[in-house]
Amino acid sequence: MSLAATVAEKANLIWAIADKLTGVFKPHQYGEVILPLTVIRRFDSVLEPTKEMVLQAAQLFAGTPLEETMLCNAAGHKFYNSSPFTFTRLLDDPDGLEPNFRAYCNAFSPNVRQILERFKPFGPHLTTMAEKNVLYMVLKEFTTSKADLHPSRVSNLEMGYIFEELIRRFSEAHNEDAGQHYTPREVIELMVNLLLTHDNATLAGPGPTTTIYDPACGTGGMLSVAEEHIHRCNSAASLLLCGQEINDETFAICKADMLIKGQDADYIKLGNTLSDDQFPGQTFDYVLSNPPFGREWKNEKAAVEREAARPEGRFGAGLPSISDSQMLFLQTAVARLKPEGRAAIIQNGSPLFTGDAGSGPSEIRRYILENDYLDAIIALPNDIFYNTGIATYIWLLCKNKPEARRGKVQLINASGLYEKRRKALGNKRNDIPQDAIAEICRLYGDFAESPLSKIFDVADFGYTRITVERPALPASGTEDAPAAPADAPKKRGRKPGKPKADASRRDTENVPLKEDIQAYFAREVLPFAPDAWIDESKSKVGYEIPFTRYFYEYTPPRPAAELAVELHELELRLGESLAAMFGDED
Repeated sequence: MSLAATVAEKANLIWAIADKLTGVFKPHQYGEVILPLTVIRRFDSVLEPTKEMVLQAAQLFAGTPLEETMLCNAAGHKFYNSSPFTFTRLLDDPDGLEPNFRAYCNAFSPNVRQILERFKPFGPHLTTMAEKNVLYMVLKEFTTSKADLHPSRVSNLEMGYIFEELIRRFSEAHNEDAGQHYTPREVIELMVNLLLTHDNATLAGPGPTTTIYDPACGTGGMLSVAEEHIHRCNSAASLLLCGQEINDETFAICKADMLIKGQDADYIKLGNTLSDDQFPGQTFDYVLSNPPFGREWKNEKAAVEREAARPEGRFGAGLPSISDSQMLFLQTAVARLKPEGRAAIIQNGSPLFTGDAGSGPSEIRRYILENDYLDAIIALPNDIFYNTGIATYIWLLCKNKPEARRGKVQLINASGLYEKRRKALGNKRNDIPQDAIAEICRLYGDFAESPLSKIFDVADFGYTRITVERPALPASGTEDAPAAPADAPKKRGRKPGKPKADASRRDTENVPLKEDIQAYFAREVLPFAPDAWIDESKSKVGYEIPFTRYFYEYTPPRPAAELAVELHELELRLGESLAAMFGDED
């Protein structure tokens, strides 16, 4: 069975189980019941083959210092359940189902119990299910052969898909934002492929542990796809997956997935990355992330400002608008890279250009560009995410670019490389097919000019914002202001010989960094305002990346004669239609 078919079968099965909750819970509560039960059933399926060995070890080593170690060894995993119950055995005592199920959950190892505690409404919901006589029915559905979630039947990669599909369905059913937890897998695959294009060492032979970090990891989709891709290329690769997530439920799902895969789940942290960084001072080989767009950070303002004030703080380059935190995650990605590290982070269009010279967003771009950290930006097709149809971009960051790419930035316009879905999922109407992923990676790897690929010097994105001053007009209102005497005394704020500036006539000009300011001023300003001058004290350097402008293709308007003929033909057809409708009147 294909991956897609397995995911669809299991997701549909679990989704159908939720129907048993009708009338007992409100629809928005279904996920609060089904998601933790699915996690528990996954653990149950994994542990069932070694259950008897665990029970024997529990008897032999109960109360001894070796108990935890021996129970894990008996289970064959970094977790265990010392209860005699399994999902199937729980059904043998319908009358004692609720207390037995609670005892079963409490018999998990501490690391699993910590995960289950994050599904906070589940405890009260369990009581409600027992009182309404639906607990038995729901657990019975989870014990069918089709609901077996052992890794031999449902791989870790497939299980990740299933969880994300369930979250998406439950969120959509309640008109919630599924996209905050879910990045389409083809987008993640593209990001991973781009990150590893130049990293042959990671993909060949055994080597040191490769570290991967996601500061907004959700259910761990990006980490899992990166792991699967690297191991597909190099089964001997040693990986450490690290992530931080703010949402309790998605954190719990991610941590459970890491435990079952044999990863060190302690490196999945709960908390707000912006205000409560769980990886202070740590750096990684790769950073992958799809942070939230348009999420305000006023609740984290005090903590963010403290971090920005620290000499080694993540946000020292600048602070974005309080209404959008995504550029804070962009700075986090830069700060968390090793000297040879690479990052791929999704942003919407605003980080490309929002903010004038000297503003927080412009200063962030300036920091990234002048340090030569920006490797490439890829424009993605619209309508590929579940929660938004707006333009999105992958920013590729690199702390140590290959020689040929130093001082350069590549822009790739992949907005037209997609295929329409037969059925929309939320705002997701398009997919990025495998051949499109291959083409985007080829464009990036070739590093050559083409209709879809443009290469720029870093300085091409910079400009100096100059302030153009002009004197006050004479009372008559004419443009002929008298010139100040050459020997006029110097006044505060003005050079000798300069008249007082009229704020109402003040203007600004953005002069490209590659142009001489005085030459630009003489060419673009003085012919139209001969009395103008530059207030150099107000000059500021800014950066913007007008992505769309670079790929704009002019389409000339159709000739007027052609349009006239077409309009005449339309008039004739309209006249014929009206005549046929109403007929000739006597």
